[in-house]
Amino acid sequence: MRAPLTLKGAQRLRAELEQLKSVQRPAVIAAIAEARAHGDLRENAEYHAAREQQGFIEGRIKQLEAELSHAQVIDVSTLNAGSRVVFGASVVLADVESGEEKNYQIVGDLEADIKLGMIAISSPLARALIGKHEGDVVEIDAPAGKREYELMQVEYRG
Repeated sequence: MRAPLTLKGAQRLRAELEQLKSVQRPAVIAAIAEARAHGDLRENAEYHAAREQQGFIEGRIKQLEAELSHAQVIDVSTLNAGSRVVFGASVVLADVESGEEKNYQIVGDLEADIKLGMIAISSPLARALIGKHEGDVVEIDAPAGKREYELMQVEYRG
């Protein structure tokens, strides 16, 4: 199965890949060459640090290329699921007890970032929301115990 990825998420990952290939990779190659010029490599901390950084960059490039080649990119703005929650939905949840509202967008695993309100499709919260409609109450098994949230709003924006 192809992993879903929003159009914005795919663009962000492609930009990161381009940055790694065109800026960071050449910079680390230059740093390795400079460190080599200092002589004995066995006790050359700059050389070893640059080689380690190069390994990280090459690994991330391979990971991004593989993920992007296997991803199913979905333009969320073209989805028309109405008030039903599907991949890419932006939702507003209200805690039934406290009334506190939270905003989330359901995105692919690769682009998830809780600090930005982007939750992975594979997360327990996203799985509980999929298929629900505005006005539904969902029960989530949170680390602090069961929580109930009312689904206040569902939107599909790019």
